[in-house]
Amino acid sequence: MSPPGSSRVVRLSVNGEPRETIVAENETLLEVLRERLRLTGTKHGCELGECGACTVLVDGDQKLSCLLLATEVEGAAIVTVEGLASGPDLHPLQDAFMELGASQCGYCTAGMLMSAKALLDENDEPTEGEIRDALSGNVCRCTGYASIVDAVGVAAARLRGER
Repeated sequence: MSPPGSSRVVRLSVNGEPRETIVAENETLLEVLRERLRLTGTKHGCELGECGACTVLVDGDQKLSCLLLATEVEGAAIVTVEGLASGPDLHPLQDAFMELGASQCGYCTAGMLMSAKALLDENDEPTEGEIRDALSGNVCRCTGYASIVDAVGVAAARLRGER
């Protein structure tokens, strides 16, 4: 066990790229992503695990990065909102969010997209209720959720090859 206040090297795969950084033992994954790796799409929100703004995928599972110590995810594959697009091509979720105006101020959007991605990775034909349930940990103060739910449904259809 390391003494309090110590730091160590953590190795991660972030958006498909191997990354290595020195972190304090008490640094959250959120802090490391934003402040050390400069991936600022993941947002600081409540830092209590209640708003979903910091949602990322860790080894394919939806996680709140404000509640994870960076040292807890040593060796994990992390996907942030920056990792959704494939080069210049946006992910179908990103396209649908833009087309349907599913973000207004945009602060919650990254977390919404990552929660929706986790859902669609598991369920390619979710019902409206399943979409709402999957997004229930993400707080949006602007849109009222209807356009967000619609955008996830449109993206799901596109991922299935439908128009």
